[in-house]
Amino acid sequence: MKPLRLTALGLIGIVLGLLGFAAAHLSDRAGASTPVLPYSALGSMAVIAVFTLALGIRVLRWRNEETRKTMVDPIFAARTLVLAHACAYAGAVLLGWHAGVLADQIPVWAARATSPVVLQAVAMMGGGVVMIAIGLLVERFCKIPPEDNDEGESDTAPKRKTGDAEGGYARCADRGSSAAGGEAR
Repeated sequence: MKPLRLTALGLIGIVLGLLGFAAAHLSDRAGASTPVLPYSALGSMAVIAVFTLALGIRVLRWRNEETRKTMVDPIFAARTLVLAHACAYAGAVLLGWHAGVLADQIPVWAARATSPVVLQAVAMMGGGVVMIAIGLLVERFCKIPPEDNDEGESDTAPKRKTGDAEGGYARCADRGSSAAGGEAR
């Protein structure tokens, strides 16, 4: 899997910001309610973020062990990485959408500064930032540091192309054939 790119997350945020702005503007013109998530969505976002962080910490603990008595299940590590990416992308979507809604509310900000719509949008933007941060952090937890041995490069380590970042993600092939027959934990 390729690492997350901040430019991709930023682009997603900008596109969804424009869509959120347009949706808020159209809903105001139609007399409908402004399209923001309710405060209860913060609870769901917190559960997802905490769950992602807990799984990432489990992979980090395995990665930082000096003597690896048991192998981490490679499917577990891969799923944790995918969850971290999904968390970051969802955070970018939520941040962008609600920033667009908030931008639409700027002309009437003075009259409705404590409006529930403004406060909800700001809260959702904060939740989006937290989800992005946790996604990026857990992605770093899932990276395997490069192995050093007497010969310079490990024979079980995957061959890297020029320009790849140091280390890779946790994969079954990174630890040799014992990972395939190892105990899943």
